[in-house]
Amino acid sequence: MTDALHPETLAIRTGTVRSQFMEHSEAMFLTSSFVFGSAAEAAARFSGAEPGPIYARFTNPTVSMFEARLAALEGAQRCVAFSSGMAAILATVMGLMKAGEHVVASRSIFGSTVQLFGSVLARFGIETSFVSPTDPAEWRAAAKPNTRLFFLESPSNPLTEVSDIRALADIAHQAGAWLAVDNCFCTPILQRPLELGADIVIHSATKYLDGQGRVLGGAVLGSHELMEGVYTFLRTAGPTLSAFNAWVLLKGLETLGLRMQAHTRHALALAQWLESQAGVTRVLYPGLPSHPQHALAMRQQAGGGGIVAFEVAGGQAAAWRVIDATRLMSITANLGDVKTTITHPASTTHSRMTPEQRAAAGIGDGLIRIAVGLEYPDDLKADLAQALGQARGEG
Repeated sequence: MTDALHPETLAIRTGTVRSQFMEHSEAMFLTSSFVFGSAAEAAARFSGAEPGPIYARFTNPTVSMFEARLAALEGAQRCVAFSSGMAAILATVMGLMKAGEHVVASRSIFGSTVQLFGSVLARFGIETSFVSPTDPAEWRAAAKPNTRLFFLESPSNPLTEVSDIRALADIAHQAGAWLAVDNCFCTPILQRPLELGADIVIHSATKYLDGQGRVLGGAVLGSHELMEGVYTFLRTAGPTLSAFNAWVLLKGLETLGLRMQAHTRHALALAQWLESQAGVTRVLYPGLPSHPQHALAMRQQAGGGGIVAFEVAGGQAAAWRVIDATRLMSITANLGDVKTTITHPASTTHSRMTPEQRAAAGIGDGLIRIAVGLEYPDDLKADLAQALGQARGEG
């Protein structure tokens, strides 16, 4: 039946399991362990012969409901939830790869992800080559006999570069590798990477899936076979999503469709307005015809999403003046919130990258990233107008 339902319905109705009390809202199971009716039942649960919760590190009904709901939205066979988006990325690699193997990754990814692949995993014998997110030829050339994973964000953080997921899936499969797509910016409302050939979808549920900046969470989705390795890592290492956070995320999913549509409308309006503002040298938003991958974005996404990046003349000093002069926007690196947030990527989210890495990724000192929230768009324009004016010395 779920195949016939629209995403807005799946986000509200899928995955709910009621207790003996038949609650209408999903129950929150705040317990560390679960009691068995007999020693034989306990043995059957632990062996996998009988389904059911065992221990909250790796089985909790509230978490399972979140996993089932997100899997339905992404069109995945299985979802495994984690304590954060970074934990989800780590679990993907640790659950599916081993020392001596190789990753090809986009150079335009979140700064912490760059550190994970380039520094942390390298100490355990997993090598990573970083390539352009928009040039499939670089991915093909970087693949080696021991390559097991292609990893990308599309749209990328913070430049909103759009990768050709179908083309990269074909290249990955020809190389004997899996393609993993971080779908944080679009969510399954705007993009379903598995339908485009990807093998794995990763989320920082902290962002749009929650939608109000309340809790941390992460998820990995794919086939039953691939997710078994990811789940085994979770069960053993324990980067567990809490029942409370899972419950909050379930509530967030219920309004995801409405919110993503509104984020997209507001972001497009703001991006169009920014293109005509003095002192703004470039605006990057997939929904704009001026975006380098606009046509591709409109083919594989149902909208441009809620992230707008733009550059101001004058480098870091000018960018900081704009950010500091805003009155409505929250100066924070989080995104996907109903509240609009603004940040300077070079000195925050991507500050742990070397200057050379930032230059290669196109992250300049004058770049500002706005995660457009649900405030009235004209109020956001007015706030930015006065901030840009102050930065130019007009205030």
